[in-house]
Amino acid sequence: MSRIGKQPISLPKGVKAVIAGQLIKVEGPKGKLERSVRPEVSVKEEGETIVVERADDSKSSRAFHGLERSLLSNMVQGVSEGFAKELALVGVGYKAEQSGKNLVLSLGYSHPIDFALPEGVSASLIKEGRDTFIRLESIDKQKVGQVAAEIRSLRPPEPYKGKGVRYRDEVVKIKAGKSGKA
Repeated sequence: MSRIGKQPISLPKGVKAVIAGQLIKVEGPKGKLERSVRPEVSVKEEGETIVVERADDSKSSRAFHGLERSLLSNMVQGVSEGFAKELALVGVGYKAEQSGKNLVLSLGYSHPIDFALPEGVSASLIKEGRDTFIRLESIDKQKVGQVAAEIRSLRPPEPYKGKGVRYRDEVVKIKAGKSGKA
């Protein structure tokens, strides 16, 4: 039995779940999410909890049991609290501006990069001293992680000076240069 899959998902106050066959709709104070679960597992609502059960003990059923439970748990957490990722811009002249739904990023290239945020993801800029941080928020954990990865891929941190776009809690190992300076 999957240790994660057998745990029930408790619904916080203000969150409603509607189960229609394999389609699950979760609605909360932050918004609505829906997803259809795999046929190897079934979902039941028992009072204020959601329980994920698998049909049999086949390898694919066991594999998807914990996954579907985690995805449903992320949906419940997303509509009640939301998810956020923060990116740090490290480097001289690296900056970000917001123009409507887009981010205009200056990342050391000869041109500014106009990054369009997808529907459901919002961004805010945080200035702390000379540092600039981009805070991305959404109710969909996958979407906020994907957008953060796309922004980071525009200028990933380089290993010699550490310049680039990185996650706020990311640690970049700095290499010694040609002369062996530390």
